[in-house]
Amino acid sequence: MDSCTTRVVDAGRVAAVRERMPATDDLADTADVFGLLSDPNRLRLLVALLDGELCVCDLAAVTGQSESAVSHALRLLRAHRIVAARRSGRMAFYRLEDPHVRMLLDLALAHTEHTEALHPEREGTV
Repeated sequence: MDSCTTRVVDAGRVAAVRERMPATDDLADTADVFGLLSDPNRLRLLVALLDGELCVCDLAAVTGQSESAVSHALRLLRAHRIVAARRSGRMAFYRLEDPHVRMLLDLALAHTEHTEALHPEREGTV
């Protein structure tokens, strides 16, 4: 029922889409960003940083995670240039580094606020 009987229905559109398709490496990098955002604990950290910079202790308190878990997640997010750190003495304060990630977070949060998502995978029915 879902199989195409014709290989290419609209050759012009197919060619146009292929022309604007990002390179494979760029798609992989984009998928990595979404992968970083897909973890609820990392997402909590990023949402906490929407209001400005916080130290590891404060991020742990806000998100209910251990300082060790927060530090581990922040290392990963720093490696991908999602967050940056500012040192003040022995303290490190983290902030969102990339305004594009801020936009993604804002859009995703706005989307979930006005949409009631159906999650059959969470209810055991697929």
